[in-house]
Amino acid sequence: MRLIIKEDSAAVGLWAAKYVRNRINSFLEDNWDEARSAAGKTFNLGLPTGSTPLHMYKNLVQFCKEGSLSFKHVRTFNMDEYVGLPMNHAESYHTFMFENLFKHIDIDPNNVNILDGNADDLELECEQYEKRIRDAGGIDLFVGGIGADGHIAFNEPGSSLVSRTRVKSLATETIEANRRFFQESGVDVPKRALTVGVGTVMDASEVMILITGHHKALALHKAIEQGVNHMWTVSALQQHPGALFICDESSTDELRVGTAKYFKGLMEEHDKLIE
Repeated sequence: MRLIIKEDSAAVGLWAAKYVRNRINSFLEDNWDEARSAAGKTFNLGLPTGSTPLHMYKNLVQFCKEGSLSFKHVRTFNMDEYVGLPMNHAESYHTFMFENLFKHIDIDPNNVNILDGNADDLELECEQYEKRIRDAGGIDLFVGGIGADGHIAFNEPGSSLVSRTRVKSLATETIEANRRFFQESGVDVPKRALTVGVGTVMDASEVMILITGHHKALALHKAIEQGVNHMWTVSALQQHPGALFICDESSTDELRVGTAKYFKGLMEEHDKLIE
């Protein structure tokens, strides 16, 4: 496990964007040839929604405009989507992703994968989503955020740590926390969502978690300083060989001084990952 500690959320987003850029560009430099191109080989990137990754998305868009990054050979898989919310609703994750990333970059729309919360058969949609990931060759890098209760995607406390993509009933706390986003839309707060499972995330070659804000400090502490616990689902990443946490200073408030000092001492080496 690697822990990157930056000064604020903007610095977290920039570091994360540089890491994503390096991973995509390294994939193209090391593996690309005409045979792979003809076969549709892509770098497979898992993506989150929410406020935490916004700085990362803004930087990725800027990299594309500058010409230092291209998404032409990238395939994306989003973590989750609400059930029953119109795809074009302002709070749908389809809308979020296109407004904040996809419509500003050179990605092939056919390579964008987001769960369909309006599918006729939700269980089948989840099964097919897992199959799409497998057929693509698995996810190379899964980027995620966490909730204050340590949940990853919509895998809230108590979720199985080997869970797969499925329909999930949302906790009362999650529904109430989201209510402010729906107050003026005339649509009730969704009570269910489709979400990748903890096991789905754990299958990725690498997982990068973004954590910002003092309200996430306890979750970060549980994630890296205590044991694996299904009540803090992000803690499962302690068992992932390619787990990378990027956090800001305020989210480290619950860490032991020695833990923070240890990881800050490694920053010179960790920054080589984005050179």
